[in-house]
Formats: sequence, C-alpha cells, structure tokens
Amino acid sequence: MDHNNNIDFKDLWKKQTVSQPNIEDLLTRLKQFKKAGLRSLWMTNILLFATCAFIIFIWYSYQPEFISTKIGIVLTILAMVVYLIFYNRLISIYKNIVTAQTNQEYLQKLILIKKKQQFMQSTMLSLYFVLLGVGIGLYMYEYAVRMTAFWASFTYGITLLWMGFNWFYIRPKQIKKQQSKLNDLIAKFEEVNNQLL
Repeated sequence: MDHNNNIDFKDLWKKQTVSQPNIEDLLTRLKQFKKAGLRSLWMTNILLFATCAFIIFIWYSYQPEFISTKIGIVLTILAMVVYLIFYNRLISIYKNIVTAQTNQEYLQKLILIKKKQQFMQSTMLSLYFVLLGVGIGLYMYEYAVRMTAFWASFTYGITLLWMGFNWFYIRPKQIKKQQSKLNDLIAKFEEVNNQLL
C-alpha cells in the first residue's frame, strides 16, 4: 500500500506524449501565407493600374463632353489610387516576416496584418465602393441621357446589380476566406507560444 503512495508525477509527466504542432509545418504554412499575400498585393496593383490606364485611354480617345463624365472618371481613378495607397502598406509587413524571428514576433506580425486587413475590409473597401459607384454613375450619365428611358434604366440597373453582387456576395466570401486563413495561423502560433511558457 505504501508503495502506491510514492508515485513520481514529474517522471510520469515527462514520459507522456503531447501532440505539439509541428513547427516546421507551421513555418511552411507561414511562408505560403506570406507568398500568397504578396502575390495578391502585386496582382491587385497590376489590375488596378491597368484599369486606371484603360480609363485614361478612354477619356483621351473619346473626349467626353459633359463635366459629369469627367468628374466620374476622376472619382473612379481616385477610388482605385486611394485604395492602393492603403493596401500597399501591407507590403512592408509581409516582407518583414523572415525566418529568423521568434514565434512571438511571428504572432505580432500576423496580428498586425489582421488589424490592417480589417481596416481595409471595412473602412477602405466601403470608401472604394462609394467612390467607384458615384464615379461610374456620373460617367454613365452622358451616355444614358442619349438612350431611351427603358435602356437608361436597364443600364443603371445592371450596373447596380453587379455592384450589389460584388458588395453582398463576393466581398463577404473573400473577407471570410482571408480571415479564416489568418485566424488559423494566429491560433497555431498562440498554441506554440502557450506551450513554450
């Protein structure tokens, strides 16, 4: 009976197998996240700059007569430029994720990216859509007044439907996808940090 009371709990604790997250796998996932984030940044830059160049080409080629059309073009370009200015601030954060950092530093970078993404997904995306919507509406006015009431309404209706589809369906799916990947990485690094404490 006395023999059972002399159990060495420390020894038993050391011998137990604990499923710890594989740090190499975690660093590989972080590297893939960084690569995907930078690729997304570059693609967004290329697409929005190409769109701006195309809009300027149309302005130069077709010489709109109405001031509303010109204001619409300026607002549309302004929406894209302002969005890119804020979005490109993520580049330095992604580039500062290097393999020589501690788990705590990785975690801090990921949390910073999450905060910046939340700002982009709420404030900046809202501003982008408002400026873009007003810009496109003003741009289309010059051509809509030359149409019949039916076709003008149809054109504005299709445009509003497309913007609504982007705002209410595509945007939330993209946000959910980005947040899911980021939250998963943050949770894994928090788990590793908690095990090291």
